[in-house]
Amino acid sequence: MTVVAVVQTISDKSPPGTWFVRILYIHQYFRTRQMTGGTRSLEMARRLVEMGHEVDLVTSDNEPPPDASRAWRVTVEEGIRVHWYPLPYSNAMSYSQRIRAFFRFAWKSARRAASIPADVVFASSTPLTVAIPGAYAARKQRVPMVFEVRDLWPDMPIAMGALKNRLAVAAARALERFAYRKSRHIVALSPEMKQGVVRAGKPEDRVTVIPNGCDLDLFPASDAEARAFRNSLPWLGDRPLVLYAGAIALLNGLGYFVELAKETLRLNADVRFLLVGHGNDRLRLRDLAAQIGVLDKNLFFIDSVPKAEMPAILAAASIATSTVVDVPGVSANSANKFFDALAASRPIAINHTGWLADVIEQNDCGLVLPAHDVPAAAQRLVDAIHDEAWLRAAGQRGRSVAERQFSRETLASRLESVLRSAVDADGVRPPRAPAVERPST
Repeated sequence: MTVVAVVQTISDKSPPGTWFVRILYIHQYFRTRQMTGGTRSLEMARRLVEMGHEVDLVTSDNEPPPDASRAWRVTVEEGIRVHWYPLPYSNAMSYSQRIRAFFRFAWKSARRAASIPADVVFASSTPLTVAIPGAYAARKQRVPMVFEVRDLWPDMPIAMGALKNRLAVAAARALERFAYRKSRHIVALSPEMKQGVVRAGKPEDRVTVIPNGCDLDLFPASDAEARAFRNSLPWLGDRPLVLYAGAIALLNGLGYFVELAKETLRLNADVRFLLVGHGNDRLRLRDLAAQIGVLDKNLFFIDSVPKAEMPAILAAASIATSTVVDVPGVSANSANKFFDALAASRPIAINHTGWLADVIEQNDCGLVLPAHDVPAAAQRLVDAIHDEAWLRAAGQRGRSVAERQFSRETLASRLESVLRSAVDADGVRPPRAPAVERPST
């Protein structure tokens, strides 16, 4: 039985005698609200800090300046001690380039993570390779690892045809089994992801669903902010706006969005479609939009924006969207854009079945569009946009769902319980002990 030390920390929110843990959080794509991309790691980690825990987060700096040092740097972000390693990465990279970046981060972060005293290691995928530094650090420090499954990898690259080589597939499956075997507990971001983990051999009672969440403190933006965004786009004005904001990658199936714009142009030429984001499918989509006659006519592109700027864009939208390609397993997603729409009191339209479709249909907070009948989808979309009373009510119902089921506070408390249980799994609550000095560079 391993006795671990916990940080002696005082929190005004915690009752006397509460014990606190040192959490080593590994996530290759950590983002603040001033950066583009999802902020789940920030939102969870800062709330763990507020609960009194000590959090070190090991991540990569994906956009280092050309003259940047190759050494680690450390910052403090909302109480989180963040360890950054300079490693260029973007969705515009080829699959082989991304694979190399995954393994380089795993190699560089393993020793760093092992040097940071911790009571529990929390490794968050994707990529699946974060299990390597997570398991290494946990073994070196003789502490448990909790592993977070954000997508069912390697199922997704296999289904998309990106991973074809039989040896590569076998190696990826072996890494998946390694990640689950070395984890005391698994956090899955959707019920369907949990099912996938259980099918891979993890006992059901060792898997907890903690989906993506809603930042109720950030959304919604004011009417004035929405108006300012609309006024910044000469082609928008007071016209209805259909929004997609997120990664523009093959997995997102945004050819559907472009075709939807084409069909909607025939039904109502005033409706505008906006794609906000970047990724390896952006150029192809622009070419497709130009080819079918919607680019800069009723379909427009703008670059990714920091999370802090998203509330104004969503407030300006009539309806938000989240699309995926029609391949097995993708409907298990827990897309940030879905939860941002709920928090922003905006109806959300998706083109797939699964648990998110169930949320929409059970709460009448959006549309589940047919994946293989774009003309019918366009008609449903236009009918909804013409129904201003439904748009308002659906948005309000979405916000209510956000508050009841998906607030970050509720989900962070659930994560805290999982991490505490992992530390306390042997039935002996360790005594408090002073924190050990951590590396500063």
